[in-house]
Amino acid sequence: MAGLSSRSAVAIHALAMLANRRGGSLTSAEIADSLGSNPVLVRRVLGRLRDAGLVCSTEGRGGGWSLARAPRDITLYDAYTAVEDGQIFSRHTHPPSSACEVGRTIGVLLDDEFRSAERALEEQLGRTTIAGLLQRILASGSGAVSH
Repeated sequence: MAGLSSRSAVAIHALAMLANRRGGSLTSAEIADSLGSNPVLVRRVLGRLRDAGLVCSTEGRGGGWSLARAPRDITLYDAYTAVEDGQIFSRHTHPPSSACEVGRTIGVLLDDEFRSAERALEEQLGRTTIAGLLQRILASGSGAVSH
């Protein structure tokens, strides 16, 4: 199963940091420091976010990364689709035996279940914006965690 990679978490973290900068820019090194990660990994993720139209970059001294859209117009689902490849759930790579009662039918049933689970994930991630997430982050920093 390919599943969800850490790219989504990196992307959402970066977007929240950029939203918190309120129009300013950050370097990939600054974002990587917050993540405890490698700037090269962060640049790869930011590149995919740029390709999706979520961030933009400015080169040279004083350059960096900034949001291309308002934080209220970027959902967690936008970040997810920008950086993740393929389906979250997948079937076993080898086809099951058609001679087996379970093997003949399980694929179609699993496909339905997996599609339903992926739709639920898409809907949940689509309900939360970067602005909303940042608001919760800032509120939790003051001691009041809101869900």
